[in-house]
Amino acid sequence: MGNCLDSSSGVENPQTSRNASYVSRTSTSKTSLSSFPSTLTCSTPSNLSAPHYKEHTASGALPTPRTEREILSSANLKDFAFSDLKSATRNFRADSLIGEGGFGCVYKGWIDEQSLAPSKPGSGMVVAIKKLKPEGFQGHKEWLTEVNYLGQLHHPNLVKLIGYCSEGDNRLLVYELMLKGSLESHLFRRSVEPLPWATRIKVAIGAARGLSFLNDECQIIYRDLKASNILLDTDFNVKLSDFGLAKDGPTGDRTHVSTQVMGTYGYAAPEYIATGRLNAKADVYSFGVLLLELLTGRRALDKIRVAAEQNLVDWTRPCLGDKRKLHRIIDPRLEGRYPKNGAHEFASLALQCIRNDAKLRPNMSEVLASLEKLQDPKYAALPPQSNQKKRSSSTMPRSPMRNPRPPLRPTPSGSSLPSYRA
Repeated sequence: MGNCLDSSSGVENPQTSRNASYVSRTSTSKTSLSSFPSTLTCSTPSNLSAPHYKEHTASGALPTPRTEREILSSANLKDFAFSDLKSATRNFRADSLIGEGGFGCVYKGWIDEQSLAPSKPGSGMVVAIKKLKPEGFQGHKEWLTEVNYLGQLHHPNLVKLIGYCSEGDNRLLVYELMLKGSLESHLFRRSVEPLPWATRIKVAIGAARGLSFLNDECQIIYRDLKASNILLDTDFNVKLSDFGLAKDGPTGDRTHVSTQVMGTYGYAAPEYIATGRLNAKADVYSFGVLLLELLTGRRALDKIRVAAEQNLVDWTRPCLGDKRKLHRIIDPRLEGRYPKNGAHEFASLALQCIRNDAKLRPNMSEVLASLEKLQDPKYAALPPQSNQKKRSSSTMPRSPMRNPRPPLRPTPSGSSLPSYRA
């Protein structure tokens, strides 16, 4: 399924912007209650401590990197010159920009598939190049964490990191480009064709596979699962992106790791927000919120809606286990084209994932198995057209405030959690 790491300790952020692809952290202003230097001026790798792992491969294990210098020298990634990335993006021209936000900008670039040297637009391989703002120590920590994890983790449902650049104050990451962008843009933008039920199931399964790989096989807590971090290729295959908040899970008889709270309001598990105690069940909660977004077509937290409907978990919970009420919260853009039994099972699974008692939530391998069952004809068959129309007409009236077009940029009242850094 993929190559995994034995791990022990990590670094730690989040909603979106102009183009959601590769932009979750790029698109969010970061606030912190702890103080960090406003800029980072080191021009050579420092001794900044970061997560350390061993990669399991058929041929053995990689050395265990601990410092920045060791991470950058051991990562299976291309060390790009800044001048090459300037060439690949035509000097970071505005028409190459595909996303932007508080953390930096993401550009489309072109590189040669073999040599990875910059190439002319339209030739070679198209890539996404994330350019961080040189705004401080914490941004650098997250950049380093992403290099550390994605340089060694390999799985079909994790985005491929091709390389990085670390010259002077410049910190960049080079990824494969996912042509369909992020799940967020397909779920919440009114101008985009609504996702059919079968595609939503496919997306949920792909995300569950990636998260199960991290949680159950690698003992890594992703900590930043949300629609803007789920990237899609042309066939709607899923890849999880943005690993700047990833953290090694508890080992041995430890039930959790204690850390400062990071993530996104609406997705973050309540016990984690309250105590700072983190384990894989926090990722399961976030996944449950993602299932609710797929089910309803609504954001996890939406301040534009009336007060009773702003928090997706609170608004949906009374209907999730009740077949008679479930149709009230299902995305009206589906127009009734969903299987009743499949939707009920899907909603019941989401309800299990968002249980307030973390111990009662399933693990991600169990969630994945439950989702895969929904591809069975018993749960996947759509109702006849006449029944679709009947169900569509029985849904709650759509209010003028329902599903408004999201702002192009996050506002100061966005949903990022305070950055209590570890």
